[in-house]
Formats: sequence, structure tokens, C-alpha cells
Amino acid sequence: MFPGIGTVLNISTIIIGGTLGVFIGAKISEKLRNLIIDVLGCVTIISAADALSAYWDKELTNAIPRGWVIIVIIFSLLIGALIGTVLQIEDRLENLGESLKRRFSSSSGSNFVDGFVSASLIFAIGPLAILGSISDGMGTGIDQLVLKSTLDGFTSLAFAASLGWGVALSSLPVGIYQFIWTAIGLFLGSILAGYQVAAMTAVGGVLLIGIALRLLRIKQIAVGNLLPALVLAPLLALAAHQFI
Repeated sequence: MFPGIGTVLNISTIIIGGTLGVFIGAKISEKLRNLIIDVLGCVTIISAADALSAYWDKELTNAIPRGWVIIVIIFSLLIGALIGTVLQIEDRLENLGESLKRRFSSSSGSNFVDGFVSASLIFAIGPLAILGSISDGMGTGIDQLVLKSTLDGFTSLAFAASLGWGVALSSLPVGIYQFIWTAIGLFLGSILAGYQVAAMTAVGGVLLIGIALRLLRIKQIAVGNLLPALVLAPLLALAAHQFI
């Protein structure tokens, strides 16, 4: 496989889902849609467990003094939450989506435009798009983007049932956005040591748990505000490796 294969899969499922939605989406009941989301929420827990296994990665545990791995994870999340909350990342992402949707929707009454803008924002603005794309670029697996692709496929099917072909075309900006994050992951993978990648992956696993809780409608965790933890994890792991 090559870097970006996860995004290629994601683009394909959006196109397929959008195409099917135009023809058969209206026949799928809301009850079935909710059940599918519940199943995917459960699968997200498996993906989170796989990412969390990096916590016990030998390269990470050998590079950092005994007992300090959990401290690195905790402080990455706590400081990341503080930074994310101060910057209001979650609110800004949501407000950006709403403002863009209003701007485009008010300028045209076309379902095509509304479907294109709404779907693009839903598929692109979210932690899973960033987490999965970075993981793909770093070569640590595409399971997160496989999960996102499945979610987006069913979502595009449901949206296209009422909003038409614009939903399928949203795969273009989504692809560009995720390829950029994949390139960032490719760059990080070439400059970070293995133990730093493991620390970032473990933190990503915690974020995936938050996404799973949201999908299962158990708790609306502001996962977007935790995104700075992904940057802090390799830095704190480096500090622990060098100075402790």
C-alpha cells in the first residue's frame, strides 16, 4: 500500500454512497441508520484499543523511564485539553461549518449546492479525518480511515437521498483536505523517533474512545479540543527520554 490509500478509499465510499443515495437512499429507515451508527461506534472501540496498544510498545517503554509513559499520556491530554479549550477549537470548527453552510445556502436555493457544502463539512471537519490521515501518512495503519470511510459511505447515502449529486461531489474537497494531513503525517513519520510515534498513537487511541462515545450517543466529548495533545505527546516523550 502507499500513503494516501486510506483517503482514496474514503473518496470512493463517498462517491458510491452518494450515488446509491440518489437512487435508493430514501428506502433506508432512520431506525436502520441509527443501528448502523451504533455498530460503527462499537467498531471504533476496537480501533481505539488497537491504537492504545502502542502504550505498551517496547520502543516506547524502553525509551522512557518506568512509570513515565502514563504521565506523558496524561499530561499530553490535560495540557492539550487546556490549549484546545482556550483556543475553542471544537466551537471554531462547528462555527466554521455553520457559517460556510449559511453563506452558500443563502446564495442559492439549489439542493446540489446545499448537499455539496453540508457533506463536505461533515466529512472533513472532524477529529477522525485528521487522526486517520496522519496515521496513514506515518505508516501506522489505515484502520481509522477504513472506519471513517464506512461512516461516510452510509452518511453520504442518507444525505444524497434528499440533497442529490452534490453529496457525491463533496469527495473532491474532502480528498484534498485529507491528503494534506496525510502529507503532514508523512513528514512527521520521517522526523520522529519510533517511541514518539508510539506516544502519539496512544494519545490518538484515547481520542478515538471519545469519538466512540459520541457515536454511541453516550457522551458528547469535545474531541476537537483534545487535538493539541497529538502535538504534545511526541514532545513530552522526547523530554522524558532526554531529561528523566
